[in-house]
Amino acid sequence: MDKGENTPHTGESADDSGIAGDQSETDDTDDADETDADLDDPASSDSSPPSDRSTSQTGSAQSGPADSGLDSGSESDSLTDVSADIDDVSTDVDNVSTNIDVGSGGRDRSSTDVDFDGVVLDDDDENQGLFDDLLSGEPIFENKEVLRPSYTPHELPHRNDQINRMATILVSALRGETPSNILIYGKTGTGKTASAKFVSQELESTSQKYDVPCEVEYINCEVTDTQYRVLAQLANTFIKKNQTVIADRLDRCRQLRSDAVDDPSALADTEFATLDDLDARIDELETDAEEMEEVPMTGWPTDRVYSTFFEAVDYHERVVVIMLDEIDKLVEKSGDDTLYNLSRMNSELDRSRISIMGISNDLKFTDFLDPRVKSSLGEEEIVFPPYDANQLRDILQHRADISFKQDALTDDVIPLCAAFAAQEHGDARRALDLLRTAGELAERSQAEIVAEKHVRQAQDKIELDRVVEVVRTLPTQSKIVLFAVILLEKNGVHNINTGEVFNIYKRLCEEIDADVLTQRRVTDLISELDMLGIVNAVVVSKGRYGRTKEMGLSVPVEETEAVLLSDSRLGDIENAQPFVQARFDN
Repeated sequence: MDKGENTPHTGESADDSGIAGDQSETDDTDDADETDADLDDPASSDSSPPSDRSTSQTGSAQSGPADSGLDSGSESDSLTDVSADIDDVSTDVDNVSTNIDVGSGGRDRSSTDVDFDGVVLDDDDENQGLFDDLLSGEPIFENKEVLRPSYTPHELPHRNDQINRMATILVSALRGETPSNILIYGKTGTGKTASAKFVSQELESTSQKYDVPCEVEYINCEVTDTQYRVLAQLANTFIKKNQTVIADRLDRCRQLRSDAVDDPSALADTEFATLDDLDARIDELETDAEEMEEVPMTGWPTDRVYSTFFEAVDYHERVVVIMLDEIDKLVEKSGDDTLYNLSRMNSELDRSRISIMGISNDLKFTDFLDPRVKSSLGEEEIVFPPYDANQLRDILQHRADISFKQDALTDDVIPLCAAFAAQEHGDARRALDLLRTAGELAERSQAEIVAEKHVRQAQDKIELDRVVEVVRTLPTQSKIVLFAVILLEKNGVHNINTGEVFNIYKRLCEEIDADVLTQRRVTDLISELDMLGIVNAVVVSKGRYGRTKEMGLSVPVEETEAVLLSDSRLGDIENAQPFVQARFDN
C-alpha cells in the first residue's frame, strides 16, 4: 500500500466516516441539515434508481486524486450516494469495491478484509502482533490444569488402602454420628491432600444423595496460621451457609402464609397450628438473619470469635469435618489452643457434631502437643509412604493421558520425569511440575512433541527457580556472607576458608553501612547456607594451626549474584568489588 494512499491532499480533511471531503468555507448549515436528513431517511437514499447510483459511483471514481471524488458543490449529494452504497453493500459489494477508491470511505466496514480505516488488509502482511507468532503453533496441552497441585483427580493410583481407611472412619458421619479425628502423615508430594480432598468430595456428594447434612471445610494452615484467623474463617463460612438456609426457610414460610390467608387448610400437616404461630416463626427467622454478623479478620477478642463460630456451627443439625492442612504450621505459630478448643466442642454442641482431619509433613509435631489434645486428636493415624519410580510413572501416565494431546510425548519423557522425582523422596508433586514445565518449554519453542531434552531443560529450570527463591528470602546478613563467597570465587580463589570470607564480609558491611557480626556468628551463617545447599562447606584440619571450614558455591554464580543485587539493601554492594580485586592482585 502506498504511503500517501489514505492521506488527504492540501485543503482536504478526512471525516469520521473515512471520506476525504472538501471542507470549503462555503458549506452552510442548511447543507449539513439536508445531508443529515438524507442519511437518516432510507427512503430518500433509495429514491434514485440503481442506474443513477451506479453513475454517481463511477463519476466519483473518475474524478481524480485531487478532489477524491467530491467537489464542494455536490458534497451533500455525494454523501447521500455513498450512504446508499453502504446500505446496499450486501448485494452490490463487488460493484462498490470496484468503483469507489480508497479515499472515498464507501467500503463495507463489516468485511473481514477491511480494517478500521477502510483499507484492505493483505493476508501476507508481516506486521503481526506480539502474540501472533506464539499462537501460530499447534498447542501440546489438552488440559494443563490436570498437572497442577490444586487439581483433585477422579482416581488416585497406589493410594487405595489409605483412601479406603479414611472412608471407613468417615462413613459414620453419614449415619449422623461423630467420626473419629484423623491425623495424616507423610512427606511432601505423597498424595495426602489429594487423597483427603477426594474422600471429602465423595463424602459430600453421598450426603446429598441420601439427604444427610454433612459438610467438609478445608483450611490451609500455612496461610491461615493463627487461632483467630482459623476461627474467623470457619465462623464466616457457616454464617454464609446459615444465611442461605434462613433465606430459603423465610421464602417457604412467606409462601405458606400467603396460601393460608386464602385457604386456612393450607396449614394442615404443618408444624403451625395458626397464622400467629407462622408469623412468630417468620419474625424469629428475620431476627436470626439480622443477628448473623460476620467476623472481621482482626479486632475482636478471641473468645467472642469462638462463641460466634460456636453459635454459627450449631445453628442447625449437621456433621462437620474440619480439614486442617499443614496442621503443624498452626501448632508451631499459635500453639495447641485451637486444636484443644475444636476437639472439646462436641461436649457443648446441641445440634451439630465436629470431627478434625489434620494433615502434616512432620511426623513428630504431636510431641509438642498437650497430652489431652494429643489423646483426643490422634484417635486414628494414617501414614502415606513415598512413591517409588514405578508408582510415579503410573501417576504421570494417568495425568498425561488427560492433560496432553495424543502422541504429544516421546516414550522416554514419563520414565525420565519419574526417575528425577524418585531421587527426591518420591515426590509426585515434583514429578508433575517437571512434566508440566517440560511441556511448556516444548510449546514455547514451538516443538510438535515433548522430548527428553525438554525434561532435562525443565529439571535445570526448576532447580534454578528453587535456588532463586531460597536466596531471595535469605536474611540480609546471610546475603552479605554469600556475596563475599561469590566475590572470592569470581576472583579465582578456590577452597575458600572462613577467615577469607570474614575479611571480605567486613568490607562489604562497611560499604553498605551494615552491622558487622562476629567471626563465630559468620561461621554459623555459613553452616546455614551449607544446610540449604547453597554452599558446600567441609571442615579441614590444619594441624597445629587448628581447623577451618573450606567452601565453594553449589549454585550458579551469575544467577545468584543477580538475585542478591536485586535486594534494595544490597543494591550498591557491587561497588565493593574493586577492593576485592586489589587485595588479590597485590
